[in-house]
Amino acid sequence: MVQEFELIAKTFMGLENVLAQELTQLGENKERIGSRMVSFTGDKEMMYRANFQLHTAIRILKPIAHFKAKSAEDMYDEVKKIDWSKYILDGKTFSVDSVVYSDEFRNSRFVTYKVKDAIVDQFREKTGTRPNISVSNPDIRLNIHIAEDQATLSLDSSGESLHRRGYRQESVEAPLNEVLAAGMILMTGWKGDTDFIDPMCGSGTLPIEAALIARNISPGVFRKEFAFEKWPDFDKDLFDEIYNDDSQEREFTHHIYGYDIDMKCVNTANLNIRAAGLSKDITIQQADFKNFEKPAEKSLLIMNPPYGERISTPNLMATYKMIGERLKHQFAGNCKSSRYNFSCKKCFDYS
Repeated sequence: MVQEFELIAKTFMGLENVLAQELTQLGENKERIGSRMVSFTGDKEMMYRANFQLHTAIRILKPIAHFKAKSAEDMYDEVKKIDWSKYILDGKTFSVDSVVYSDEFRNSRFVTYKVKDAIVDQFREKTGTRPNISVSNPDIRLNIHIAEDQATLSLDSSGESLHRRGYRQESVEAPLNEVLAAGMILMTGWKGDTDFIDPMCGSGTLPIEAALIARNISPGVFRKEFAFEKWPDFDKDLFDEIYNDDSQEREFTHHIYGYDIDMKCVNTANLNIRAAGLSKDITIQQADFKNFEKPAEKSLLIMNPPYGERISTPNLMATYKMIGERLKHQFAGNCKSSRYNFSCKKCFDYS
């Protein structure tokens, strides 16, 4: 019998419903939407597919314990109750990431140290040895989330954030996060049924994510590894089957266009597009949006203009006035116009 277990997909605030829709398309119908996350149940195959195929997930967590922690001692005792020999084999390394929203625990680093102490002490008492800590490349990644006195301890099945697709060869100043870019596109309902235009494309994130969505290519195909590949129960044959299955990919009969006023951005975008193998679907050219004209074919236009925080713009108000006037004059009578505002600074940080 296939064993199912609890899973949590993390995302940015505002993309929870989009992520839930993606999970439904994967075959999950018991998802529960929370703040910056969607919880669901699934087996090992679902966990692998969630990491490999979801466009709007930042990471996939597998909870192994829920408990109350009213003090540091409570947390230490609860963590120590878990049989860690099932998860951390002899000679393997681990790391702990903490997310804390609590009056009792105000320092996430303290929480991290306390969890590490409980695990290390258990191994010392049982075996006389201790596992090593590795921050940069651990074999097992753990995540503890504390909201007031409610704690959830999970295995991190993703490792490096899933926004790090693996196709980005070079970057420009203030690149758009890949997960956010995919979420912006999916919120419009676009699936490749028209041309796509990004008039301020930067390093090409929106055009590349649009091509992946249009062709239904799994964003995980470019990644070198996932954390679950180091787990003791990793099923290589199952993951190879998922990795090599391109039966859900589809034809894309339209085209994607990206423009930028900066030639460095144009060159960088083209480099990233070639690395993703999507040159056939995407054309990038140097152009100033103030000269932009309405395309002959029906198209979806999405842009991420500078907003004055990470990129210095000499006259920001003039830039937005120009954008508004260009859209008004070139797209008068357009059937639909939408604006999505993501105020979370993390959404844009490529870190």
